[in-house]
Amino acid sequence: MTDRARPPIAVFDLDNTLADTAHRQHFLERRPRDWAAFFAAAPADPPLAEGVALAVASARACEVVYLTGRPERYRRDTLDWLAAHGLPEGRVFMRRDADRRPARRTKLEILRRLAHDREVRFLVDDDELVCDDAERAGFTVVRARWAKKSAAVEEAQERQGRT
Repeated sequence: MTDRARPPIAVFDLDNTLADTAHRQHFLERRPRDWAAFFAAAPADPPLAEGVALAVASARACEVVYLTGRPERYRRDTLDWLAAHGLPEGRVFMRRDADRRPARRTKLEILRRLAHDREVRFLVDDDELVCDDAERAGFTVVRARWAKKSAAVEEAQERQGRT
């Protein structure tokens, strides 16, 4: 049963949805992958105008929530980045530091938890597998296709449970 007295929730992914990770993807293209450097470079991500505009517009009617595969240990950097780029305040759900499950599993778990008592208006994400599973579960999805795709990031999202 959803609480209709509270505004619906609009859920936004971060990497390649709101933040352009192109400048740091090279850390994932080498062997071994340099995860520490990849995430340490996140504060320098330029914003993706399409995603930011959608988040700002969504805040007029929805509570904005952020759902990312970034590890919890990068919370401060993430919060600072969101504030620096004028994104709406909102709860930030991050992956536990040792959680390596695929993003499509961890994100769907949190979406279901959010939907337990609130309307989830939509999810905005660049990960096609996350989007596919969310749609199959009955969620409305906006596919963030405005960032350049990276095979290394896609593999990290699905096979390595990293972003």
